[in-house]
Amino acid sequence: MAQTGEPVEKNKANSDYKPAFEGQTRIGSVKTKTPYAATLISSELKNPWGIHALPDGRLLISGKPGTMQIVSTNGKILKNITGFPAVQFEGQGGLLDINIDPDFTRNRMVYWSYAQPGDGATLAVAKGKLSADETKLEDVKVIFEASPRYKGSGQFGSRIVFDKNGDLFVSSGDRSSKDIRVKAQDLSATTGKIIHITKDGKPVADNPFIGKADAKPEVYALGIRNPDGLSINPVTGDLWECEFGPRGGDEINLIKPGANYGWPFVTYGIEYSGEKVYDGIQQKEGTVQPVYYWDPVISPGCMMFYTGNIAEWKNNLFVGALSGTHIIRLVIENNKVVGEERLLADKNERWRCIAPGKDGAIYAATDNGNLYR
Repeated sequence: MAQTGEPVEKNKANSDYKPAFEGQTRIGSVKTKTPYAATLISSELKNPWGIHALPDGRLLISGKPGTMQIVSTNGKILKNITGFPAVQFEGQGGLLDINIDPDFTRNRMVYWSYAQPGDGATLAVAKGKLSADETKLEDVKVIFEASPRYKGSGQFGSRIVFDKNGDLFVSSGDRSSKDIRVKAQDLSATTGKIIHITKDGKPVADNPFIGKADAKPEVYALGIRNPDGLSINPVTGDLWECEFGPRGGDEINLIKPGANYGWPFVTYGIEYSGEKVYDGIQQKEGTVQPVYYWDPVISPGCMMFYTGNIAEWKNNLFVGALSGTHIIRLVIENNKVVGEERLLADKNERWRCIAPGKDGAIYAATDNGNLYR
């Protein structure tokens, strides 16, 4: 068990809700003993949203306005990539996450999520082959479109990760507004869900709702609000997710097939108006509790498990906080959070995306275009 001090969160909570179990929120603090440094390597990115390391160590970075770039580990922009479909760059929409095929060295396939314009925007996932000169995407195909479409620009999600079989997990936001967010509990919709699809966009064969009447077969888990973080534990293979609450109730969830995470009827947050969300319920039979939550919010915009060379960070979960303006380190033992540390608060940055480098470093980018190593 980690040796902890007083909780790092000192501010008053938005609600008087009580956690379901000890250690679910305001866990004791830990402090890194190993010396480390955060170096600003670029200030030239445009609203970066996703980072993924290429096999040779260079970084593939998506930008919300509709940019895709290859960047060196020293921060130099090496390539600008074109060829992807138009994005709806409005509100929380734009070009979102980016990832590469596990077999990228052979097939050169890139995958990305984005807000797809149309008669009501929606979250979409596409794939394309990176050209030999690394300047464009070829044979582009849209493999997933969330439904229903909605005339709004809020809460698309979304992150993309590959499982051990090479299939994709995609986090899909609830689209924010009261008239659509209830679809997070509707299995005939793919908003407010964790999606599990093959590289061709087909439902994975053992998805939990296949064969259930009126259920979308792509759905893996439901009751999700705005999930901007998704990561697979490299030791256990478990899928972890982070999502924004409303006022309070930012969550870390351990995602299981068929599980219901409760939103919008079960939450540790309250409405922005200060009212309860529906009946103000935090626990309900048939729903899964978050592993951890924050109140007040820190706005978790991204997450990753650490696989580098600092021993005391090994397999810790790092979460980029937007409104919190820090990077959180969570120590996890037996799928429970046992310690929390807040790093780089002195930078006063909104941490949007974070990823492990091939060199063992952490690369993190901020809303205002800064890239740190």
